[in-house]
Amino acid sequence: MSGKERRVGLFVTCLVDLLRPEIGFASVRLLEMAGCTVVVPSTQTCCGQPAWNAGADDHARALARQTIDAFAGLDYVVAPSGSCAGTIKRHYPTMLADDAAYAAKARDLADRTYELSAFLVRICGMNDLTARTDTKITYHDSCSSLRDLGVRNEPRALLAQIAGTELCELSDGEVCCGFGGMFSAKYPEISTHMADNKLADVESTGAEMLVGNDLGCLMHLEARAKHQKRNLRVRHIAEFLCEAMPEPDTGKV
Repeated sequence: MSGKERRVGLFVTCLVDLLRPEIGFASVRLLEMAGCTVVVPSTQTCCGQPAWNAGADDHARALARQTIDAFAGLDYVVAPSGSCAGTIKRHYPTMLADDAAYAAKARDLADRTYELSAFLVRICGMNDLTARTDTKITYHDSCSSLRDLGVRNEPRALLAQIAGTELCELSDGEVCCGFGGMFSAKYPEISTHMADNKLADVESTGAEMLVGNDLGCLMHLEARAKHQKRNLRVRHIAEFLCEAMPEPDTGKV
């Protein structure tokens, strides 16, 4: 299937939709650069992860069914979030395993779902970004990306294409930042301590910017950094890539 034949549904995610829509627009730009036709179903809502983690199984299943219906008929589903993509890809088949009407549909959607950087690298073969930014960065791997999806090399492959970017790896890159969705609300003291440890690791790299692919983690760390008055910029990888690229030529004079 060529790039122009790929009809890709963008799963925007709740946090992106409500708090940083720029990530959604940046994701669309990257997918279109890769030759995809991007569809953003208006009937999509939450993936159901918070409900599933909280034990509200019936609510989670209802949201899963709604998501499956919203993205029916598309070649792929892409999310700028390891946690949401992981929920659809790893947990929907379990959620709906006993649902005669949706079990097969859940497995089918799981097979078609990717985290953004993984899709751009694995499926689209994106390897020719024209971009530059003289920025020293470090990258935060979310737990869901690493453990649910096995996504680690793909974001780095994209970042390596940005001229002038120096990537400084964290010493404990596989350690959780403390967000964990419901975890940060139920155990705020532990969550805050984990965030502080992560920020100390970031500071030790000398990086001026923290980049990642899960907005929940990034918001958690950014809020804590501001509380500590740290001079640290925080960007989603889609934002960072698009900010480093020239403005698109719209044809207008």
